[in-house]
Amino acid sequence: MTVAQGLPRPPARSRTARHGGKRLRAPFPLRCGALLIDYIALVSLVVAGTLLSRMLGGGARAAGSSAETAGILLAIAMALFNLGIIPGLTGFTLGKWATGLRIERNNGGNLGIGRALLRHFIGYPLSFALLGLGFVMAAVTVHGRGLHDIIAGTIVVREGSI
Repeated sequence: MTVAQGLPRPPARSRTARHGGKRLRAPFPLRCGALLIDYIALVSLVVAGTLLSRMLGGGARAAGSSAETAGILLAIAMALFNLGIIPGLTGFTLGKWATGLRIERNNGGNLGIGRALLRHFIGYPLSFALLGLGFVMAAVTVHGRGLHDIIAGTIVVREGSI
């Protein structure tokens, strides 16, 4: 029999891992790994631009050349794209995708671009400004939420199923 023949549909499966009906919070070390991947990707653009400008422009005196500037501008564009727009639409950054994590609203809904920008470009600097205590909160709180998550009303969960 099919659904058209009157059988009820099975319940829709969530994309996030659940255990006993609850979303599984992302382990702190995995979150750190995801953040590291994101920032390595950004810094590599600046490094590549700097190396290219030094190779083409004649050494250290060529600092600030167009290749170096292009690398910096590309890194800024990638930061907005990878840390704001893509997570706002999908819940993933490059690092979160690579580590199997997803950013969601507290109620399980989609993040949204505004909330993603708030989380990363307001919440992260505040967490840094407090000597990193905003990040440590994610390791010691029951729900695994850092200051940036609390500010934006988000939670980072494991992606997939058990």
